[in-house]
Amino acid sequence: MKKILFIGSEAMPFAATGGLGDVLGSLPAAISEAGAGEVDVRVVMPLYRSVNDTFRAAMTTEAEFNVGLSWRSVYCGVKSLKKDGVTYYFIDNEYYFNRDALYGSFDDGERFAFFSKAAIEMLEKIDFFPDVVHAHDWQSALSVIYLKCKYSQRPLYSDIKTVFTIHNIEYQGKYDLAILADLFELDWWRDVVEYDGCINLMKGAIVCADKVTTVSPRYADEIRGAEHSHGLSAILNANANKLCGILNGIDYVYYDPAKDDKIAKTFTWRSLAGKYENKTALQREIGLPERADVPLISIVSRLAAHKGMDIISEMVYTLMQESDCQLVILGKGETSYEKFFADLQNNYPDKVRALLTYDRDLAKRIYAASDIFMMPSKSEPCGLSQMIASRYGVIPVTRETGGLYDSIKGYWEKDGKIMGNGFTFANYSSYELKERTQAAIALWSDEEKRRKLIGKIMRTDFSWKGSATKYIDMYNTL
Repeated sequence: MKKILFIGSEAMPFAATGGLGDVLGSLPAAISEAGAGEVDVRVVMPLYRSVNDTFRAAMTTEAEFNVGLSWRSVYCGVKSLKKDGVTYYFIDNEYYFNRDALYGSFDDGERFAFFSKAAIEMLEKIDFFPDVVHAHDWQSALSVIYLKCKYSQRPLYSDIKTVFTIHNIEYQGKYDLAILADLFELDWWRDVVEYDGCINLMKGAIVCADKVTTVSPRYADEIRGAEHSHGLSAILNANANKLCGILNGIDYVYYDPAKDDKIAKTFTWRSLAGKYENKTALQREIGLPERADVPLISIVSRLAAHKGMDIISEMVYTLMQESDCQLVILGKGETSYEKFFADLQNNYPDKVRALLTYDRDLAKRIYAASDIFMMPSKSEPCGLSQMIASRYGVIPVTRETGGLYDSIKGYWEKDGKIMGNGFTFANYSSYELKERTQAAIALWSDEEKRRKLIGKIMRTDFSWKGSATKYIDMYNTL
């Protein structure tokens, strides 16, 4: 039986802030299922304060020991529970993880150095030595580095292969070289992590890993160029032989309009009446006029420039003037964009609602109610929102970048047959975004075409099935 250990800083439903948590909460179970009993998948993450009491009560203490990190000797507890055929381990240390937020502390480097080393030393304490350690993003990059540099000569660790997945290359784990020995105890391996005058943990993991993956094929190509690599293109091109992209999926149990108890009315692609009831229910909930005759456009996103908020802000007033539609925005982010959308609502109180918060259940109600979903990112490693929106029968309008390019193909017709599963545009342009959004509105106004396109969108497979098989095939190459 093949043994895989995922190492990551968050996982749904235990503790998560975004897409990484969604992936680590659903991909391991999908790999376990695709492996048909031949793959033992386990996950290790920190035991944060936000992990609720129900999960804590179900945990078993597996080990307690101290982890040496330079001059420190730090307590580490290991707890476990099983969910969906996957064993989850939780690294317990209240000083490092009993905090209000998962990230953003002054000592994040120390916290995740401890986590990474604890995850490796845990293996001999619980007598589980995986064939593959699969680490995710900079917070667990040190687990790959430590395995290569500090543990590879130990007999029980010497055969472990490593995979490092880049979810977002913008965040690399950069630190001053002055703390190389005192914090990371890597003074003997300076050349592994040094890059551009500082410590770069992501660079170190790319160099040390046996395989480097990203969350979409397009993104794997994009980050080899200077525009998308945030300075790491030279390292990625030097290691191109071990780089590949596998598109993320979404959890088809958690996101299921036919069974979702968080939405007003369940529905399927064969029977869309429930979707339109969701639209009325949301309009009533957020105080928009209850109109079935206009399309409801949604944006569910972090409000940041690289998510396309700059080109949305350039065109949205014109869109509101020229098109009979409604718009709902859900998200938090940069103050300037929060103010912009609040002002937009004030200017169009019967057409716009700006919901400046983060609420997963409200997001589901918005997906279920929406007719058109706008996601014009400047860069997008994979993106899950366009997949979730599609699952709930929303017509996506996306830019052709990263995982958006791999998941959404532009609408066209051939011999009366609908091709593609959304509306897309290539250039990072507010004009192209407005033109494609208005094209989506025009199609929505044709009831027969709308029904056919929504049916095709909802039948597009964004589950983990295909991707899980690709991961297993990739592990087999190691």
